[in-house]
Amino acid sequence: MEILAYGVQADEKVLIEQAFEGRHQVRCLDVFLNPDTAPLAAGHEVVSTSVNARLDATTLRLLANGGTRMIAQRSTGFNNIDLGVAAELGLTVARVSYYSPYAVAEFAWTLALAVNRRIARAANRTREFDFRLDGLMGQDIHGMTVGVIGTGKIGECFARIGNGFGTTLLGWDVAENQACLDLGMKYTSLDHLLSESDLITLHVPLLPDTHHLIEARRSSG
Repeated sequence: MEILAYGVQADEKVLIEQAFEGRHQVRCLDVFLNPDTAPLAAGHEVVSTSVNARLDATTLRLLANGGTRMIAQRSTGFNNIDLGVAAELGLTVARVSYYSPYAVAEFAWTLALAVNRRIARAANRTREFDFRLDGLMGQDIHGMTVGVIGTGKIGECFARIGNGFGTTLLGWDVAENQACLDLGMKYTSLDHLLSESDLITLHVPLLPDTHHLIEARRSSG
């Protein structure tokens, strides 16, 4: 079977080819899947896509008419796919079940630390041989109150790291995570979390209930 993979980055190409070596042929493209590029998949029973793909009704019909029967998306998210139309066309849709929660949580903390210690601004100044410390003062993470919105696998990992820093943990989710409770996390209302936290992190999927979860009223309150 020959698989057509769309939106493949340079470092991703080698991994994809290794994964299918000796089993299936895979052809990698750097362009994203959309109505304009869908005709390229003609004759390919399976296509692999990225989260940047546009899999609306038009794209899906073009794929189905070209002989595609399966779409494998290389991401956990699938809000870019019209699942209703895919079902009507008899297309099988697959996705990644989850990423490494440690990788995402660690990167989130990397960003938080960079913002807190003004790393980007300091690096830019250093390139200009400006070694002043004005405006670069950060705060101790130790002792902060950290609000975790969404305490699933990733939120739990973020909380564990925060616990190691010596923070007070507040959580908000539709269901409490016992592992987070064991860390000393206190579940509270969203408004209370937003008002009391020094640092807030979001680890929730984009759903109708979470769309505009942080809106003007809450971001300015």
